[in-house]
Amino acid sequence: MKEHYFDDLKVGDRFKSETQNVTEKQLIEFAHKFDPQMFHLSRKAAERTIFKGLIASGWHTAAITMRLFVRTLNFTEGAIGLGVDELRWPNVVRPGDVLTVETEIVDVRPSRSRPGYGIIRLRNVTTNQRGDIVQTMLASAMVPRRLKDNRTTDT
Repeated sequence: MKEHYFDDLKVGDRFKSETQNVTEKQLIEFAHKFDPQMFHLSRKAAERTIFKGLIASGWHTAAITMRLFVRTLNFTEGAIGLGVDELRWPNVVRPGDVLTVETEIVDVRPSRSRPGYGIIRLRNVTTNQRGDIVQTMLASAMVPRRLKDNRTTDT
């Protein structure tokens, strides 16, 4: 898998992830640990809610999105999250859904305080197998530059 540096990116670049299947077992296990609400924990209880069935926690969707994003862009030395300006869950994720993330680079600039890094702004759109948008996110991250202190990292 290709590693990416800040210098490899430009505004408008788009990347599509591999897919991730969401199983009922994973959904319930995540909810038990991090979001123990009945519509995430019990199929029977969830059927009596507004959702009419078991759904994933939005935070579970966000965690899956992060995994797919990180694996797709594969930043050398990783990406340092600087913040999320917008996070939305317009549709629910259900057991059996298959998620994909499309990342668009919306802004790039060299870091003023850390010359070995650049700052990117990105939009992630997570969809299910039907093309329904299940999450949108606008975020900023600091990523390594190819050139550090006037030297290349490819020695």
